[in-house]
Amino acid sequence: MRNSELFQKNDEEENMASIMCKIDDKHVPLYRVMWIGDLPHFCGHEDCEREGQYEIRLEQDESIWAGREDRDRMLDALQQWQGGIGSPDEWN
Repeated sequence: MRNSELFQKNDEEENMASIMCKIDDKHVPLYRVMWIGDLPHFCGHEDCEREGQYEIRLEQDESIWAGREDRDRMLDALQQWQGGIGSPDEWN
């Protein structure tokens, strides 16, 4: 498989509805997301490495950090995913 075919396949896979969202270099399952920071992190510490990044809190007290573009992609993915769950009548 040539590189151009590989990149085309990856783009097609990202456009498909998925239960995963790619943040930085990580594929994160949407069902693990507890909340997403609306404002970028600011703590004022000189040695802080997360200033300006958005926290995406996962279950089990874990977090990943994202830039604005990745944060917005996660929000969009969650909104699309929640719309695809179906009504409670379909659960039975």
